[in-house]
Amino acid sequence: PSSRGRHRIVPPPPAALSGLCAVTEHLYLSNVRAASDSCQLTRCKITCVVNVSEAKSRAPQLPSVEYIHLPVPDSPLAPLSDHFDPVADQIQLTAAHGGRTLVHCNAGVSRSAALCMAYLMKHRHVSLLEAHRWLKGRRPLVRPNKGFWEQLIRYEMELRGSNSVSMVSSSMGDIPDIYEEEAKNMMPV
Repeated sequence: PSSRGRHRIVPPPPAALSGLCAVTEHLYLSNVRAASDSCQLTRCKITCVVNVSEAKSRAPQLPSVEYIHLPVPDSPLAPLSDHFDPVADQIQLTAAHGGRTLVHCNAGVSRSAALCMAYLMKHRHVSLLEAHRWLKGRRPLVRPNKGFWEQLIRYEMELRGSNSVSMVSSSMGDIPDIYEEEAKNMMPV
């Protein structure tokens, strides 16, 4: 008997958590370890790296790559929104020149994710809710801190004149409403 039709095509695993995650054709997101891997940078044709962490990378820099360091702590009080427009515009400019930008922080979860969502809102014209879903679909562990959510919500209001996400009170303090169900499920019964 023929084995034709019996082979299943197995989809690739969800966005690689330890590598560079493609957000769009011209935007990637990762943690510091993946961002320090020159082979991955070369393979993904990265031409601009935005490091949004307190420490400057010690990894050797590739001569063909532009490196931007934003020394922002992963603190809810850090003014990350000061960088929303400049980083979003840099990503767009790099893309317009046929390049690709990698945005990373230490874990690729909070600071870099927030900057990627700001880019998606500004240049892909999606709501904050859509930007979060888009990013979460590519890197499931993204989770900006409370302060960055508040800044993203204000940024969405500036860009769109309305909000798709709001902060709500929970037993864990104020959280984005998209985490409300998750917070309820974490409560002891």
